[in-house]
Amino acid sequence: MPAKREIDDTGSLFAPDQLPDTAPRPLADRLRPTRLADVVGQDHLVGPEGALTRILRSGTLGSLILWGPPGTGKTTVARLLAGETNLYFEQISAVFSGVADLKKVFAAARLRRESGQGTLLFVDEIHRFNRAQQDSFLPVMEDGTISLVGATTENPSFELNAALLSRARVLTFRPLDEAALRQLLARAEVAEGRPLPLSDEARTLLVALADRDGRAALTLAEEVWRAAGRGEVFEAAELLEVVQRRAPIYDKGQDSHYNLISALHKSVRGSDPDAALYYLARMLDAGEDPLYLLRRMVRMASEDIGLADPQALVIANAAKDAFDFLGSPEGELALAEACVYLATAPKSNAVYTAFGAATRTAKESGSLLPPKHILNAPTRLMKSEGYGRGYDYDHNAPDAFSGQDYFPEEIGRQTFYDPPERGFEREIRKRLDYWAKLRKERSGD
Repeated sequence: MPAKREIDDTGSLFAPDQLPDTAPRPLADRLRPTRLADVVGQDHLVGPEGALTRILRSGTLGSLILWGPPGTGKTTVARLLAGETNLYFEQISAVFSGVADLKKVFAAARLRRESGQGTLLFVDEIHRFNRAQQDSFLPVMEDGTISLVGATTENPSFELNAALLSRARVLTFRPLDEAALRQLLARAEVAEGRPLPLSDEARTLLVALADRDGRAALTLAEEVWRAAGRGEVFEAAELLEVVQRRAPIYDKGQDSHYNLISALHKSVRGSDPDAALYYLARMLDAGEDPLYLLRRMVRMASEDIGLADPQALVIANAAKDAFDFLGSPEGELALAEACVYLATAPKSNAVYTAFGAATRTAKESGSLLPPKHILNAPTRLMKSEGYGRGYDYDHNAPDAFSGQDYFPEEIGRQTFYDPPERGFEREIRKRLDYWAKLRKERSGD
């Protein structure tokens, strides 16, 4: 099998034995596993009965999409696959490659195939290719010219073509847990031949600061070794000064953002104020725009609480006004107050459901006119046409309720809003039932 190739910082290619021994390499790169079994935190993929282990056991690789957060081993696993197969390993990055580069790679793969050698093409950041570029992979995947292994931090369902996904298997990489991160730090200490100069509390803090990212954990460890003087051991507070606290991994335009706001919304809907506060704090800590969170809470008040507690919408809007007045960080407490109020309010989606049903009926009914008796008749002609004839002014009727039909005649009376027996909607239900009784009596039914 041809030797695996590496790429240096200038983009030049070297075989491993040609790499300059003096070339500086980050700790994370020096500690890359040389066997799939050494990859930490992904036992569901590379363990004895892992999904990737089973694929390799079958003798055919196929095409794969490796999806997961940064620092979880996607690139490492892709490189190691070359050693587990009889395929030639080719690596490109979607950040630096275009159509011309892909054509060259495909042409070289075809020549290898003619001589009986298959190609494993690893594409890092594959989601950065546009739709047309992604389509260019389809013919060479279909005819077996390449086995595509793409790595992405973004949800493939949203970022990759359906046609490409239908030809590849998606393997999900999980964020590294505390045990996996501690295992990486132990390996780093063996490689460096010295312990991390951290107290137990500081070591636990470093693991937390890594935010489940293996590369980040090793980078932080490297910073600690650089900063420590002879015999110096850092406590937790000193560690924060040394590393200047790395912000949690969080891309406000991508999966982390949508995952956390979904978790916040569902925690509120599920009446769990503690979980809701946790996700709210996570998003604020990661730099989320508080006004975005407030807009979402206004939506929660309308969608999940509605008229079960009419104050919910008032509280959410009041929190927005309070934040506008106070700003960060003082105004964040108003978000927390609104969050707890919404989570503990009685829940109802009756208005949300009713509006959806009314919207569908409105679209289906087209341009039907309201019944003439409820239309104004500002001209003599309209009056002669029956506009306004027979209209009963509700305030003149007993109980201020005439019981007239207000729907277009063609569709008849409809029922969209069905309030549950919860919160304030219990009172609304009583009113609707009473009016239904009056309507029936006065219509003679």
